[in-house]
Amino acid sequence: MVTAKQNYFSATRVAVIAIFGAIAGVLYVFGFPMAAIFPSWLELNFSDIPALIGTFALGPVSGTIIVVVKILVKLIIKGTTTLFVGELADLIIGIAFVVPAGFIYKKKRTFGGALLGMLVGTVCSIAFSVLANWLILVPFYKELFFGGSWDPLVGTMQAIFGEGCTVDTFYTFYLWFSVLPFNLMRCLVAVIVTLPVYKHISRAINRIGSKLEPKRVEGADGECAKTDNTRTIVLAVVVGVLIVLLVVGVILRYYIPIWFAD
Repeated sequence: MVTAKQNYFSATRVAVIAIFGAIAGVLYVFGFPMAAIFPSWLELNFSDIPALIGTFALGPVSGTIIVVVKILVKLIIKGTTTLFVGELADLIIGIAFVVPAGFIYKKKRTFGGALLGMLVGTVCSIAFSVLANWLILVPFYKELFFGGSWDPLVGTMQAIFGEGCTVDTFYTFYLWFSVLPFNLMRCLVAVIVTLPVYKHISRAINRIGSKLEPKRVEGADGECAKTDNTRTIVLAVVVGVLIVLLVVGVILRYYIPIWFAD
């Protein structure tokens, strides 16, 4: 008997992960700032939508892979303007969003389960965004870009919230009046789009999978199990190689210009 774990990297799953990852990566490229109400480095994009749909259709592990792939695709196409700090933030926040949602929906595959999963995912994503910005992202960003000076960050916040934002009150304004509402809006957009369509997409994926997966031959369980194990290993290797190639593409994207400049 072949277990679900052994069949995890089916041909359908690999193809769907690649498709959703690519779509999410392209959507990530077209992020845009909302400078009138949020600092310019907080860019809204719609890449969470395919990541969340893919998570509901394939599970939390696949959702995590989709989030990683979208970051790599975006870095290859557009690069980074934040020395990878923004991409690190989106990686942490994206995984915090899709993984809890995926785990809950996996246990309770109903409309209520999907709703609960997205609610918990939203809460987790917001919590991680606040903690990550407070403990990691803002300190790194401040040191990397501004040599440890608070002035540019405070100046940007003062343009939105007025003189009440100072070095002492920066985190109060930034975390609770920028990071929290921004990520709440980001998650709500994904929830509103995903909720009415995820079931239809999941059914379509299942139908495609039933056509693509090979049929079992009666009386050949041992042979089928061996074939499935081999196929699983091959497809797992393919997934690993694709991710490595994306990482290599990101590295080349940044080092080739440096080599030519030298």
